[in-house]
Amino acid sequence: LIASLAGIKVFATGGIGGVHRNAQQTFDISADLMELANTNVAVVSAGVKSILDIGLTLEYLETQGVPVIGYGTNDFPAFYTRKSGYSVDYNADSTEVIAKAIKVKEDLNIKGGMVIGNPIPEEYEMDYDFINNAIDKAVQDAEKKGIKGKNITPFILSEIHHITEGKSLYSNKKLVYNNARVAAKIAKELCALY
Repeated sequence: LIASLAGIKVFATGGIGGVHRNAQQTFDISADLMELANTNVAVVSAGVKSILDIGLTLEYLETQGVPVIGYGTNDFPAFYTRKSGYSVDYNADSTEVIAKAIKVKEDLNIKGGMVIGNPIPEEYEMDYDFINNAIDKAVQDAEKKGIKGKNITPFILSEIHHITEGKSLYSNKKLVYNNARVAAKIAKELCALY
């Protein structure tokens, strides 16, 4: 919302929020998703934070009319890993194509943002089984301790950091740098269209 108010059309983050695991019981859905449906900002991320329910998050985005574009991938990235097993709506192999899609959406006066899934670079990707086992353990620990609501994400991320001996934080930093690079390229291409 603040990016939109400032006239910023392309925003970079590590991973977007989403539908939490067991949301069928808790109704815990990040406000990010509703904002994406209403605000004209394209968000470049390494996917949904993998501690969330990626499939339900993508379903929610589809329901809200938010297009999901894979930057050079057909598989929606899973934050610490390049693949989640879920498909993107569209695959764009260049930042120019993404910029043109943003401009067309704007020209057609279609409300809402879009999500650009930008996979973590291969050299910083974590082992799929290792990170998913760490996430599952952290989620189970949160459930055992009764941690809920706004406290669950910081707790789980802290536990993952501990379980992976800091490797998750290193990967997180590298994917953020990568997202900022791609977002800057998209923004540059977008500026050239005006």
